[in-house]
Amino acid sequence: MDTAHILQFVDEALNAKTGKHLNDLQRKIIEGILKRQKYSDIADTYGCTPGHAKDIGYELLQLLSEVFDEPVDKGNLESVLERQLNLNINLGDRNTTNFGNSNTINYINTCSEVPTTTPDKSQPPNPESQGNNNQVKIEAVGKLRQLGLSDEQIAEVLGLALEVVKQMD
Repeated sequence: MDTAHILQFVDEALNAKTGKHLNDLQRKIIEGILKRQKYSDIADTYGCTPGHAKDIGYELLQLLSEVFDEPVDKGNLESVLERQLNLNINLGDRNTTNFGNSNTINYINTCSEVPTTTPDKSQPPNPESQGNNNQVKIEAVGKLRQLGLSDEQIAEVLGLALEVVKQMD
């Protein structure tokens, strides 16, 4: 796993859940844990006391437990991150284990199974729900552009015509 991409993933997940970003010490702690370092070694690298690094590390692991909705500790951080990183939708023919230039959308499926409802064709379409659906797609286009996806990729993911995506601001 590429540490820079892992840190970016954790930072984005943390920001999505709490509105906060990782600070420098938290980044060093994650890197150190993944390198199997002790808190005293991490503290030496960062320039703080081992006790401070351990306290911040404990708080960080508790926070990540909330963000990823599973217990996270120093001994299982790597496996938790691997599981969370595997909750990605891969776009195109890129390999999900090659994080270098891949464009992925992170998602967490909170449903136990995929809904299998069939639309009732005897009922006319609900214009209000169509308006909400269009608004959601417009917002999704902006977010996907921020993640670096091309208009072609966005059109494919959202099931929209390329011309429609290009017209959205």
